[in-house]
Amino acid sequence: MNTNFKKIGLLFLALATFASCDDSDGAEDKITPPSASEFAAVREDALAGKTQHFTATAGAGTITITSAKGVKLNINGNCLTKNGNAVTGTIDIEYVELFDKGSMLVTNKPTMGLTADGKKNLLISGGEFFIKATQGGVELQTSCSMSMIVPTTLTGGLDNAMTLWTGVIDEAEELVWREAKAGADGANGKGGVQGEGNNYYVTFGNFGWTNVDKFYSDPRPKTTILVDAPEGYDNNNCAIYLSYDGEGTNALAKLDTYTAAGLFSEHYGQIPVGLACHIIFATEDNGQWRYAIKGVTIAADQTYTFTLAETTVGSEAQLVAAINAIQ
Repeated sequence: MNTNFKKIGLLFLALATFASCDDSDGAEDKITPPSASEFAAVREDALAGKTQHFTATAGAGTITITSAKGVKLNINGNCLTKNGNAVTGTIDIEYVELFDKGSMLVTNKPTMGLTADGKKNLLISGGEFFIKATQGGVELQTSCSMSMIVPTTLTGGLDNAMTLWTGVIDEAEELVWREAKAGADGANGKGGVQGEGNNYYVTFGNFGWTNVDKFYSDPRPKTTILVDAPEGYDNNNCAIYLSYDGEGTNALAKLDTYTAAGLFSEHYGQIPVGLACHIIFATEDNGQWRYAIKGVTIAADQTYTFTLAETTVGSEAQLVAAINAIQ
């Protein structure tokens, strides 16, 4: 009898152990949201992976670099200075080029431009570029214009409405795009975009972030939307983006404000009512990306919600491919 009781007891113990290992119910409770630093790290890794490195010689005329995608960058090596002094000898150049919204998302470089009244609106991009020159780890400056030749095959074709934009990283580590008005860009007040044939010819005056862009335009009434992230996720450890359907792969909006109620918003009221788009939730998960993509048609003053059950975990390459597949 005692033996039978023992067998029954062991059977119940095995069943209890099996049930405790089955996490099909309550799986969301077992997922630990990342810290802000972990989320920042996966973005930094993405940017580092898209950074191209070159060496060149300063003080010996024009430096010409051809990027992995075929962009030609020209820098006058005789105009470079370090702490106000002319530079000669070997220098290092870091270069980033972003042409698709998947790459823009994982590096957190959306195409949102400041309007004349200080609001933000979606930009259609002809390429985002970052250029940095250093010598011995010290950043260099230039007193002359630089130029790029950007093949329009990388941008979805030629569009003569494109203009020059410059990017600044703000206090919240967010990239803010400002149009480079005539006489306001660079050390010498020169800069612009000229489309001709199969290329954009771009001139600009400063190192840092540069963009070839135009504002997205839609005549429909505009609204503000709210998005609720899964429990435990906020503006420190996740982000919400918008991909507008029909705009190809070179535009990405971001909900860059966070309300007191814990909801993501852009708060400027610039999203067209009736717009078909995809809302994207993105965060970090053990060095990978956790994300969800939700197709919606925008209705006025709506709140959209993500749950962890809607998310999937994948590599950076898988996330970029999923975002770029949105048409």
